[in-house]
Amino acid sequence: MSKLRQYLDKVRPHFEEGGKLHAFHSVFDGFDTFLYTPRTTSGAGEVHIHDSIDSKRTMIIVVLALMPCFFFGMYNTGYQHWLACGESIFPFWQLLFYGFLTILPRVVVTYLVGLGIEFVVAQWRKEEIQEGFLVTGILIPMICPVETPLWMLAVATAFSVIFVKEVFGGTGYNIFNVALVARAFLFFAYPAHMSGDKVFVATGSMFGFGPVAPDSFSCATPLGQIATTTGNSLQLTGIDGSILSSWDAFLGLIPGSFGETSVICILIGAAVLLFSGIGSWRIMLSAVAGALLMGWIANSCATATYPASYLSPLDQLLYGGFAFAVVFMATDPVTASRTNAGKLVYGFLIGVVAVLIRTYNNGYPEGAMLAVLIMNAFAPLIDYCVVQRNISRRLKRATAKN
Repeated sequence: MSKLRQYLDKVRPHFEEGGKLHAFHSVFDGFDTFLYTPRTTSGAGEVHIHDSIDSKRTMIIVVLALMPCFFFGMYNTGYQHWLACGESIFPFWQLLFYGFLTILPRVVVTYLVGLGIEFVVAQWRKEEIQEGFLVTGILIPMICPVETPLWMLAVATAFSVIFVKEVFGGTGYNIFNVALVARAFLFFAYPAHMSGDKVFVATGSMFGFGPVAPDSFSCATPLGQIATTTGNSLQLTGIDGSILSSWDAFLGLIPGSFGETSVICILIGAAVLLFSGIGSWRIMLSAVAGALLMGWIANSCATATYPASYLSPLDQLLYGGFAFAVVFMATDPVTASRTNAGKLVYGFLIGVVAVLIRTYNNGYPEGAMLAVLIMNAFAPLIDYCVVQRNISRRLKRATAKN
């Protein structure tokens, strides 16, 4: 047994009922169960289904699935910054380190605020600390622009954890995806910091490392450029003026939110979620089908009034945060539909609504966030309809036999 394990067992009585540190039992228990597997089991006469997957392991696997997007986001942050500075040489490790220094304070702030609130609420309710924020804490900075001020991330995180999660009862009871609500809060409360030509590229020197970008560059995201295009010419350009292609969007070397740009990294994460049985292939597949269908309809009826309608159905999947939202947000088991048929309907409507919003609302070129949140609200209704339909079919069969 490790010395840390021995020490935790030694001080445990102080945190139990009657101990001098009993008020911090939830904090101690959360720290202990994070480091080691809980040793408590079901008692005699209790009936439970035992499985190797618990909430802690689920959250850790999701975090691991996010790592390809996270590390690529570090590199792309440095890459876009070097482009903005007019550099022609892109040293890999320097770009990666610059991205690390850029995202680290944002991850630290979201975890400190979110976990701090959850610790306080757990102490107040005398409940165990849940592991749900392990994923939410890293998702929030990944779906926001890298130039989002730290205090805004703190406010959005606090708002989302308190009003979207804790007031509903904590992990497993929230109706909406917590990370997406944090981003929606930022978008509607501070729109100038969530869209525009420069918020998606880090401009400063992080802790004295890296060059400082000039004030004259422009780095609108591809969807942002499309929304302001006149006519049917969709010639997308990068910060250095180079022409962007669908291949660039697939790789992810384009301006965008920190973790959402690389479709290939998102696919790696999707493979991890599907192989582990955590992600739902029904939601992912049906969302892609819905987006392709709506993209084909919009492209068939393309008009200069709505420039995004000229995007091909495939490009609708590659640009913006659609792929990331479908893999990591729409498949959230708490806020998504639970029935198999409901998952197909739920995912399909997310794809349709996402393309519908981004195509026919020039003021809001990214529709994935709102699409997932809207369908979060309808997920219980979809499941209700599926269950009622099954009940009706069984009643008809039972009546026919009688």
